[in-house]
Amino acid sequence: MAKRQYDLLFKLLLIGDSGVGKTCILYRDTAGQERFHTITTSYYRGAMGIMMVYDITNSKSLENISKWLRYIDEHASEGVVKVLLGNKCDMTDRRVISKERGEQIAVDHSIRFMETSAKANINIEKAFYEMAENILDKMPERNSTEQIKVRPLNDDRGNTRNSCCSSFT
Repeated sequence: MAKRQYDLLFKLLLIGDSGVGKTCILYRDTAGQERFHTITTSYYRGAMGIMMVYDITNSKSLENISKWLRYIDEHASEGVVKVLLGNKCDMTDRRVISKERGEQIAVDHSIRFMETSAKANINIEKAFYEMAENILDKMPERNSTEQIKVRPLNDDRGNTRNSCCSSFT
């Protein structure tokens, strides 16, 4: 098996209550352990970005975001990039949490916010790109002649590879 080529490797973590759509956003998640509140600190350790996901059709999932923020503060590295994702935005007829409510929580905690739909592929790729760009912005100064662009692993060079980004078609 050929070794994958990349410029940088980021460790990202998706957290949130069970059933909010984390697995649909990315097939690797915390395996439902959050249901039992047993996520170990090793999941947080070294994460450069953390996406907190709630379900816009489930008010309890948004209420629990404060718990996830507390876990991040206790266990994640200082300066970790955080984003709040309101998932299932395609389910407008079942919405119980307004977009403005999600935005306000994000403002209150000085984090980014975006509504997504894993099912309808709304803002999924954008969320990962923005996360990567924000991580890059926080990295120590790189050589000014070195330019890094964020792109899916199956970019226009014809090197199609399996990755989380390549499955967003």
